[in-house]
Amino acid sequence: MTPTKQTIRTRRDLWLLGALGVVVAVLLAFLVVDRTGTDETAEPVSTPQMGPVGDMSRRIDGDPMAIGAVDAPVVMVAYSDYRCPFCAKFSRDTEPTLVDKYVDEGILRIEWRDLPIFGDQSMAAARAGRAAAAQGKFWEFGTAVYASSPDRGHPDLTPEALRSFAAAAGVPDLDRFDRQAADPSLDQDIYADASLDQDIYADVLEANTIGVSSTPSFVINGTPILGAQPLGVFEQVIEAAAGTTP
Repeated sequence: MTPTKQTIRTRRDLWLLGALGVVVAVLLAFLVVDRTGTDETAEPVSTPQMGPVGDMSRRIDGDPMAIGAVDAPVVMVAYSDYRCPFCAKFSRDTEPTLVDKYVDEGILRIEWRDLPIFGDQSMAAARAGRAAAAQGKFWEFGTAVYASSPDRGHPDLTPEALRSFAAAAGVPDLDRFDRQAADPSLDQDIYADASLDQDIYADVLEANTIGVSSTPSFVINGTPILGAQPLGVFEQVIEAAAGTTP
């Protein structure tokens, strides 16, 4: 069923209110920590098991665009664009810690969603990411792209640049990668061999349905986080959602 404009506005309002509430709650928690470095006076952040946005996870076994156990108690859905400098900042500064601390421990699963908002090159890069995913190198490809992204502005992701990132990521068949990355008809069925039903357009529609229009944006067990927030914000929400907040 196609969502109505009123439904989209309502979900967008819930998203913004939820995101604001998360940031305010975490900042308050940090402010009440005493100056000696102990946290005995800190008020724990209380986040419900499923936040106001609802369950956005797909939990598809074998999804090459997800990392972490398919039955992890917490799922973080990440709406991202390869040309987004703040997505690059999250990838470089925050994601590795979340992987080490939560994904590898079976607590967190991260599911990628394409939200190409910075022009034709963003769409081409999204397609290239899926071409890398078709050969089992999706996360390596994204890491390679973001590692060389500028702190400000948008990188020039030409076909030649995308191929070089695929090579750096270890994509085994670069000719196949080039064909798939350049073929718009594959946007909706690049995962046919893996029997996965997801595509770029489905990701964009999903984002639009809940009112997401900027990157990076995250939904952690229904709780929204807008932007590349400090690591502590993600830790607080993940641990609360997992029921491990002291």
